[in-house]
Amino acid sequence: MTGPVVVGLDGSPASVTAAWWAAREAADRHLPIVLLHSWSTQPLDVPIRQEAHTKQRYGRDVLQRTSAELLHRDGELNLTTELISAPATQALLERGTRASMLVLGSRGHGSVASFLLGSISLHVLGLAPCPTVAVRAGDPAVEAGWGHPAAADRDEVVVGLTESGGAADPLLEFAFSMAAPRGRRVRAVRALPLSSLAPFRDEDVEAEERVRLAEVLAPWREKFPDVPVTKHVATGPATQVLLTASARGSLTVVGRRHHATHLTWKLGPVAHAALHHVPCPVAVVPHD
Repeated sequence: MTGPVVVGLDGSPASVTAAWWAAREAADRHLPIVLLHSWSTQPLDVPIRQEAHTKQRYGRDVLQRTSAELLHRDGELNLTTELISAPATQALLERGTRASMLVLGSRGHGSVASFLLGSISLHVLGLAPCPTVAVRAGDPAVEAGWGHPAAADRDEVVVGLTESGGAADPLLEFAFSMAAPRGRRVRAVRALPLSSLAPFRDEDVEAEERVRLAEVLAPWREKFPDVPVTKHVATGPATQVLLTASARGSLTVVGRRHHATHLTWKLGPVAHAALHHVPCPVAVVPHD
């Protein structure tokens, strides 16, 4: 990771929580952080008039207030701000070509650990050329800081691997890179479909899959020897297996395929389930 961490900041509480999370991750990796605000794309519930200069003033206030708070928390942050007129989706996708990651906020829904994702977030998550992280508003481990007891049992980076081979490498590279600075554990998750055979045959299949998973993990364990790893193989629906495995997650990593054009894109069912139900931040990583 060498590019900046870019945060889409619209002034909502969710985007501010995302900025807090992004700042801590950027500091751990000695990366610059960019707070980006599109004054032409603002939350519908912002009580401001429609004149361009008023929107620009609101955007400057949002950037100044948030950057001041982040620098108060960590005065050594390499932080810059951008107030732009381009639509937020366009600007984030363009900056994603040079960024280590994009970070977006999502509104928590009541007491249920879920995300409410708007069209901007969905487009960026589905199209960004780099890993994109959605951070839930109200996440106590993020808002209170990583030293808070709420984060004590969130000590794993969980990565869901629906494919083996080269498709898994971008997800594992991101997961291990995120786990290494704070000594978190990587939990590599593989779900196997339910079999019509006898239960003991399912156990045999799980054992074989653990061997294959160990082979996929081997080069990353060699590259990151200090990162502890757990192989998590279970039989059942992929979405349910991943949600269960994410119980201790400080970050859950899922994949999606690169798309040839901005006209055709989609997030798979596992990514959708993680984004809507996993309580911790969720990273969507593109792969071939």
